[in-house]
Amino acid sequence: MRTFHIQPNSVTEGQSLAELAAQGLPPESYVWVACARREFEVAQAEVQATLQALCGVQLVDLHISDLINNQLPSHYDYTSQYDLLVFRRLAAGSRPTDLEQPGQPLNVAPKRGGPPILRRIDTSPVGFAVFDRVLLTVHPTDCAVRDAYAAKLLQAASNESRSAGARLPTSPADLMLRIVNHMVDGYLALRKELTQQLDHWQTELLSPRTRFSNWGSLLDARMALHQLDDVCEEQRSSVQDWIEAIKTWPEPATPSEARERELLQVRSRDVLEHIERVVHHVRRLEQSVETAVQMHFSVQGSRTNDIMRTLTVLTAIFLPLNLIAGIFGMNFDFIPLLHQQSGFWWALASMVLTAVVLAVFFWRKRYLARSER
Repeated sequence: MRTFHIQPNSVTEGQSLAELAAQGLPPESYVWVACARREFEVAQAEVQATLQALCGVQLVDLHISDLINNQLPSHYDYTSQYDLLVFRRLAAGSRPTDLEQPGQPLNVAPKRGGPPILRRIDTSPVGFAVFDRVLLTVHPTDCAVRDAYAAKLLQAASNESRSAGARLPTSPADLMLRIVNHMVDGYLALRKELTQQLDHWQTELLSPRTRFSNWGSLLDARMALHQLDDVCEEQRSSVQDWIEAIKTWPEPATPSEARERELLQVRSRDVLEHIERVVHHVRRLEQSVETAVQMHFSVQGSRTNDIMRTLTVLTAIFLPLNLIAGIFGMNFDFIPLLHQQSGFWWALASMVLTAVVLAVFFWRKRYLARSER
């Protein structure tokens, strides 16, 4: 569990929940409590006591179950005191975690199909409970997204970053949106590798010199892309619900609060736009795979037609030759040219001439033309 006390010009990490509850929060500051899922499940009584001391309210039991549930899709919910957002991240996981039991890392990686880049994408849920002065986040075990943004937050609080114009999050809602945006950008960073893998398969599918046999992995990739599409749709729906909920908040009392509200709405729309970019990219990859498969079978059908056309032409050329050979092979006593010394050469010449004439005729008709590759 990691705790961050965020003030307008500084960020302090390392205070325990008991210390935070005892000291309270100075004005214009708030706390970020980042828990692993298993930690939250074990220490939920202590977390609830801290929330009661700092915010005067506790989490609803149903929301606690949502935060612990590892299979929950992205969704948004709210009460009169806080908002709850569950967001399934799309990022590269360092190792499989808590796929069956909350918070427990796996000793043996599960067998998953598809290309390596798709097997690396982790879609574990991250829960956000947004209070007025506290942001509670529940992450998978060893969450790289949490640690990466925590490092970024501490870096932004340094003197050099503040002198360069870096701006700390002004509220728990602002911090939540920045973390969500960081998760979405984590998937965008994987686009290049995923596109390269699918482009490689497309090249193999359309290459006339290779025989594509990796159909199992291609099918797994299509299924994985369909699942990613569903996850992205759930993400977009939850963020849209969050944006609609902001519009129902009480009117700000001061111009500074109105400015913060406006910036919060802008950042929310920016997160939604990033998610829509991910949705667009995933669907484009799905369409690209489907198009490549259809083009593969179309090319295969064209090749089969070329082969059948060539065999038909060869059969048509040899039919008259077989006829000539059959006539001179009849068991009659008298056949013209049969008993002449030059009869064999006349028959052979007629067969060659017939074959050449038919070959030239079919070539002029483009029945023997080589298909463009």
